[in-house]
Amino acid sequence: MHVVFISPGKSNEPFWMDAIEGLQHAATSLGVELEVLHAERDHLAQLSLARDVSRRPSGQRPDYLLVSAEKQVLPGQLQIAEQAGIRVFAAYNGVLESEREMLGYPRDRLKHWLGSLVPDAEEAGYLSARSLILQGLQQFPASRSQRLEMVAISGDRSTDSSRRRTRGMHRAVAEFTEVRLRQNVYGEWRRDNARYQTPILLERYPQTRLVWTGNDLMAYGAIEGARSLGRTVGRDLVVSTVNMTEQATRALLDGEVQVVVGGHHLAAAWALVVLYDYENGVDFADSEGLEMEKSMFALFDRSMAEDYLGYLAAGRPAVNYRRFSKVLNPAVKSYDFSIRGWLAAANEAVLDSGGR
Repeated sequence: MHVVFISPGKSNEPFWMDAIEGLQHAATSLGVELEVLHAERDHLAQLSLARDVSRRPSGQRPDYLLVSAEKQVLPGQLQIAEQAGIRVFAAYNGVLESEREMLGYPRDRLKHWLGSLVPDAEEAGYLSARSLILQGLQQFPASRSQRLEMVAISGDRSTDSSRRRTRGMHRAVAEFTEVRLRQNVYGEWRRDNARYQTPILLERYPQTRLVWTGNDLMAYGAIEGARSLGRTVGRDLVVSTVNMTEQATRALLDGEVQVVVGGHHLAAAWALVVLYDYENGVDFADSEGLEMEKSMFALFDRSMAEDYLGYLAAGRPAVNYRRFSKVLNPAVKSYDFSIRGWLAAANEAVLDSGGR
């Protein structure tokens, strides 16, 4: 079983490095031949890489093409795979409403489009914003005359997961009349953008106490931007983010970031489990649906953060993904793609490696 994954991120980007490590562990434990191609944050490269794969001689084409479809490239990638007769599966991002009329549904007009597995990104936005607000209200009590002020730095305007995270953030804000969201800007997932945007936001809205960010790189940029104005995160501001990278997890324990929600970086690894089962006769469509949306996020507490850092300190031993397969575990009726389930498997890997 040969799978090609087209990563939209940079090869040295922490989130995508963690994602690919999980994918490689899944491939090794399931006996899958894996090939990873990097688009280096160029959305057009996601299309050109798919074309390159489709133009290979028939004997060198993969059995499956795994894509993440950032920046609205899913229609193009699906059509390229369809024309080449390569089965394609989407992870991380699903079909946008604006794309549905053109694409339809998996296995309908596009026969080789098998389906998708999308983290519940709205859950990430909601969990992180709600926890941010609760911490803020505890630290900076609001009054009738003075609401707690908040700014938000989202990823981008077009990617499905970014839109969902932002929608979840807005849903959390709507639950608290004591909170006023002053402005939502877009950092394009970049640290330097958030570093530039944050001082502007804080000077425009000097009473801001809450800063919500859509990913860890933008959180670091926001912290640096706040410090450039003499603001102290943890004392003057409370910051939340999404992504459980090593740096973000350490920042949570060190108090540099007050809220971290993560777990979705493993969506590609989970997608490989799904494709392995499909290849071996268990079709996810029969029990889970063609377009799966799964809870993969958790609000990290100190215990979870310490477990994760313990796994990293042990040398990131390979996690056994066979335990998550329906083919290899017939008693499994519904996929558990939660980060808590993965942490349990990671702890076992640490014990097996003699790391603890």
